[in-house]
Amino acid sequence: MTNAVALITGGASGIGKATAIKLASLGIHVVISDRRRDVGEAAAKEICGASCRGDKVQYIQNDVTNEDHVKSLIATIIEEFGQLDMAVNNAGISSEVVSIDASNSDNYSAMVNTNLVGLYYCMKHQIIQMLKQKQGAIVNVASIASLNGIPWAATYASTKHGVVGLTKSAAIDHAQQGIRINAVAPGAIRTDIIAKQLDGHDENYNQEIISAIHPMNRLGKPEEVANGIAWLL
Repeated sequence: MTNAVALITGGASGIGKATAIKLASLGIHVVISDRRRDVGEAAAKEICGASCRGDKVQYIQNDVTNEDHVKSLIATIIEEFGQLDMAVNNAGISSEVVSIDASNSDNYSAMVNTNLVGLYYCMKHQIIQMLKQKQGAIVNVASIASLNGIPWAATYASTKHGVVGLTKSAAIDHAQQGIRINAVAPGAIRTDIIAKQLDGHDENYNQEIISAIHPMNRLGKPEEVANGIAWLL
């Protein structure tokens, strides 16, 4: 694993950052991408200082909603490392927690562009590279909202249902070409997105209510999901 190269989109915080910490601790070269340069650079320093073996964490600013940016990201990784062995497509947003009749169309478009179209761009160009190598592993970060109906989350859930569709079909397409493609579908994980939503003082959306819909009666931790992602990779 010490010569492997992994890309994590949305790697500056939450599940992405926890996954970067996990992979770096195994000696893997990790590239994290994120739109927020200041947050991304700080995360790379923190991750490498805390867990990686040597200087093996790098930040590259990237916007997954722009296909040219995604192509450039992959090209930069290949130029520097010569290969891309693993990819974690984690970049995603949740713009609102409301029923569909109260939703904002611009917020929905932003979620579609990031959560679904952006993930498609990433998968497309990751797979193109991995086909050249005849090997690779991809894990997409979906959601329990990919599989179940979730109150006040119809718009978000529809984008994550799409992630599962892309994952399942692409996994079949490339199963005999040395590329494994899987997804994880976490419940509510204590990330920045969830924390902001819980701080919204909505009586229908608080920690007690959200915890109660999980069998363990608590929110998950990013590190728990990261362990599953690392295993799949």
